[in-house]
Amino acid sequence: MPRPSLSRRLERRLACHQALHDPQREPRNRLRWLPELRRWQAGRLRGSFAHFLEDPSRRPAAEFFLDDVYGDRDFTRRDADIARVLPMMQRLLPEKLLGTVADAIELGALTQALDLRMAQALQTLAPRRKKLDAALYGEAYREVGLPRLRAYQIDLIGSVGSGFGRALKLPGVAALLAFSRGPAKLAGLSELQGFLERGVAAFEELGNADAFVAEIERAERKASKRLFAGHADPFG
Repeated sequence: MPRPSLSRRLERRLACHQALHDPQREPRNRLRWLPELRRWQAGRLRGSFAHFLEDPSRRPAAEFFLDDVYGDRDFTRRDADIARVLPMMQRLLPEKLLGTVADAIELGALTQALDLRMAQALQTLAPRRKKLDAALYGEAYREVGLPRLRAYQIDLIGSVGSGFGRALKLPGVAALLAFSRGPAKLAGLSELQGFLERGVAAFEELGNADAFVAEIERAERKASKRLFAGHADPFG
């Protein structure tokens, strides 16, 4: 059984994630800049990950980060799955894997909170423009500020990647996920099951997960530092 603190953390992060994505509770979800911001950020990340995507051993893990961890994707179905089966998850899944799920949900919530602030800043800075570029993105990034939260966002990216790497060292994790595939599908939990399976499978092919995650963290910290400094080519 997981520690009570982990259970409470999962519940709090789920509630926060759901509230931040609810347009009734968070009207900034309707800002016209939000979809463009997400589209642009997803393209920027794919460009930053180009060297990973060209490497057959690292491509699955890179795709997992882009599609399941830090990309332009709606995670509300996955998180609804988690909320429904939280008691069962606590009984069946290893605590380290549950901690990784909690980190992924917290990352999603923090990213959404920062994106909402960015969309609001873009609305103020460029109310008539429709397309985003690196210069305007940097301007909004500095307007929002919050360097400690930006650094923590990168910490969480590393925690999710490292968590899947550690999960592979636990006995029986892959077998447990394979065994639960059928029941998960019948219970309507395919989003959660797919997330866990894709993460474990991607990092199984990776080999040195720590080096991969460390490289992502270094690149993102460098980009954040250059963005705050107003560098002309922050992602170069």
